[in-house]
Amino acid sequence: MKVGIAFANIGPFGTAEGAVSLATAAEDAGIDSLWTVEHVIYPDDYGSSYPYDDSGRMMMAPDTDLTDPLTWLTWVGAHTSTIRLATGILILPERNPLVLAKQLATMDQLTGGRVDLGIGVGWLREEFDALGIPWKRRGARTDEYVEIMRTLWSGDSVAFDGEFASFAGVSSNPKPVSGNVPIVVGGHTEAAARRAGRLGDGFWPGRGDLGHLIDIMRQEAEAHGRNPDDVEVTWAGDLATGENPVEAAEGLRALGVDRIVVPSFVFLRDTAGALAQFADAVVAPLADL
Repeated sequence: MKVGIAFANIGPFGTAEGAVSLATAAEDAGIDSLWTVEHVIYPDDYGSSYPYDDSGRMMMAPDTDLTDPLTWLTWVGAHTSTIRLATGILILPERNPLVLAKQLATMDQLTGGRVDLGIGVGWLREEFDALGIPWKRRGARTDEYVEIMRTLWSGDSVAFDGEFASFAGVSSNPKPVSGNVPIVVGGHTEAAARRAGRLGDGFWPGRGDLGHLIDIMRQEAEAHGRNPDDVEVTWAGDLATGENPVEAAEGLRALGVDRIVVPSFVFLRDTAGALAQFADAVVAPLADL
């Protein structure tokens, strides 16, 4: 089973030195991937409910540094050689898909094909309002943006005619190393599970009934003629502090989980030492799971 680190670009790990310290120690420890989070802005007041904490509030203050995920991953990619570089997640409907396709393909080329794009539709309406992006139909916008990027990566002189963008006879280069950047659909809803099954290379259910959401993803994949086993499942869990991380991972593997990500903040103190211990206690035992 693969093991990654989530919230990789927060707090002291968001600095130039902190990012390199975490990334190089994680790579040495056999960590599979680093996953960033994002918000473009932090509204002083918001009525939207943060879905990943029972308080409904984000677990950071307005003046907390939250580095741009793509910039952070590019910086980290320049100081590592094997670890995968992932957004977990990037709010896709807030981005221009043609610009993003260029950014991702460039990052992928520069880092030797190590980029994964984790996406979400967004939960913070006030952020969309500040950016001047419609809140309604953000799910449909997300689906179309995925199709647009894959169209641009598929070849040269391509065309697309959709609800949110149309173009013909355009090329975007460079292309991703393998011809595609894997797209991991994040979210805690059944709609996210269906989206993952329909078009995702991966699925990251943020919270909720894991088995139920995986079942929905698999059913949707089959309904669209796809092999559900091709959709890699990532789940967030704190194996770094659990009493029996291997047993916990075995239970998750039985449900269909392929990767477990742990939060970066458990490695804040003595990052290199903590990750080395984690490698021995968790990463190595899970390698053959």
